[in-house]
Amino acid sequence: MKLPVDLTCVMLGIYDKLARVSSLVLMSTAMANFMPSLGSMEDNEMLLNLAALGIFVVTIAGNVYIHIVQILNYFDTRQTLAEEIGSTVLMLLSVLILCSSAVIVPTAKTYIESQYNQMHKRVSNDEQVGWGSNFAIDKLRIVVRRYWVMAESGSPQFVIARSVTCVTSGVMCLLTALTLLEARIRSPLVYKTARRTYCNYKWSINWILVIQSIGVAIGTIAPLLRWFNAAIFKSSKIGHKSFKDEFKVEAYWTQTLKHWRDSPLPLKIGHHKFRKVVHDAKRLLLNFCIGVQILIVLANKLVLLISAIFVKGVMFCFCDIKYLEASDSDESDGSMDFSRYVLLLEGEAELSKRTLKNICNEVDKLIQIGKNKQSNNLIRLLHKSVNFDGVREFDSSEIRSLNSQEPPNCWSLPVVTLTSIAISLPNITDCKSNKLLSAVSEGLYFAKLIEKNVEKNGELVSIRNAADVVWVGLELYRKWQDKDLQTAGLKGKTHKETLQKLSDIAEKTVTNFKTDTNNFLVQDPLNWPVKVIAANSMYRITQTILLADKDDHLQIDEELFERLSIMISDILAACLTNLARVIIFKCHNCSINDRERSMRQAAVILGESEEIIEILEQRELQAWIQKKHLILEGGERL
Repeated sequence: MKLPVDLTCVMLGIYDKLARVSSLVLMSTAMANFMPSLGSMEDNEMLLNLAALGIFVVTIAGNVYIHIVQILNYFDTRQTLAEEIGSTVLMLLSVLILCSSAVIVPTAKTYIESQYNQMHKRVSNDEQVGWGSNFAIDKLRIVVRRYWVMAESGSPQFVIARSVTCVTSGVMCLLTALTLLEARIRSPLVYKTARRTYCNYKWSINWILVIQSIGVAIGTIAPLLRWFNAAIFKSSKIGHKSFKDEFKVEAYWTQTLKHWRDSPLPLKIGHHKFRKVVHDAKRLLLNFCIGVQILIVLANKLVLLISAIFVKGVMFCFCDIKYLEASDSDESDGSMDFSRYVLLLEGEAELSKRTLKNICNEVDKLIQIGKNKQSNNLIRLLHKSVNFDGVREFDSSEIRSLNSQEPPNCWSLPVVTLTSIAISLPNITDCKSNKLLSAVSEGLYFAKLIEKNVEKNGELVSIRNAADVVWVGLELYRKWQDKDLQTAGLKGKTHKETLQKLSDIAEKTVTNFKTDTNNFLVQDPLNWPVKVIAANSMYRITQTILLADKDDHLQIDEELFERLSIMISDILAACLTNLARVIIFKCHNCSINDRERSMRQAAVILGESEEIIEILEQRELQAWIQKKHLILEGGERL
């Protein structure tokens, strides 16, 4: 906007004037693209942005008209005068429409959120995603699609983007772009003898004109498509409503202004008469704003209706409109209908079948992106788990505690500790170790996701941090507590010696902490340093394995490595049974502004974990059949 506000330079060249016009057109184009972003703003943020933008645009318009007055006495000053004035008027109207759209944002958010909560209750009652059913993954996929349609149709940006004011901004964006195109074609042809540039900007004017023209061309695409799609859909509905219904101004357009009008004054004024005068003045001003808002809405609806009639006439010349209506109505044939999960404002036209299909296709693409990133190493590891016995076997109650209170466990800490032990075993090839590390790395991605979303009170943050610290050292450096697991100093000749060394190091770490720290921190395990928490876990798990070794026959390193791998698989499998719960949690447990982002994450996670959920689903089904079979056998014996 440097050129339109520069009053110090008299720009008489033909390209100089075109560059000023392109700057004004680019400003209108930017505002048309900016309009849907109003939905993502909070009320105060929106007010500040619009105030700043309004001051900026009014300043530009004022400088443009001052510049026009300055150069009226120059020869050939009217070469692009009409285009400058027209572009400035359209720019001011764009700001007015932007403010009109901003007024409905708080009311629209409240209405959509209320509608979303009602729909959420219906979805929760209709579909119960649980284990033990061959269709659990299919139900989960359907539920994600339903929540996706709710999130996308109820997105504040999308609500603003499909409003009549946004449609009108598309028309204005097209008009400004055509104004620039007309000026660029007409001026060089009509004024062939005029100088191209005649100002202090010299050769840079050419680059400014080219770059801004490209910006206008690209920026016009999105607003134009919004207008065209709305006009096509509206053209198929012409005649379905009465004239009165077509131009009905819904309550949400003026509800915020009426609330401001009827609310008490925010200022404390002592004198009763003066307070009454100020309040009446406020009511008078806001009544005027309500009237302007109604006129703007009616004008926008008229623009949409005229656009629809125009598009219908154009389409009638090239193809049969009935064919378009039929093809649009057949878009959803053969697939589940999600139209009843679309969130709409009061009196808003339903989404076209084509738009709804595009919304559903988008979530399918996200699920497919997740499928392409499936964790193959983790899946192979989970196949080793037959049941969930490893969850109770990794820590024996017979092991004496190093403190009066034991820190609680999370899913990831025992997995990381068991992996550290497995890597430290002698006579284990690097190939096996690397495969286990890769599988555990993929499993920890889901485990951390589950821990973060399932645990609401945040009590296990220190336990999760301990797992993270240990895993960084293990994955990157093959170390535990800065002790290299691959060196001969830590590895014993047998796995029992190695386990005992790890146990002694862990016990010493916890004991030193108890003797060197005040009693308050020692008594509450959640306040322990992460290294002490990790050491306590290592001590208990190594002692549990050594205790089990006394009862069993002597195992070779490969057998113990396989046993630890199965234990890790059991723990991860038990943890991952919460994946469906996390996906559903991410679908609906977020604010309206973050809902779309959270739903994208849920869709990708569903794609990444589909095969994992199917494996665990089959295991649950087999366990249920086995349990039923044992019950039947017991009944026959009785």
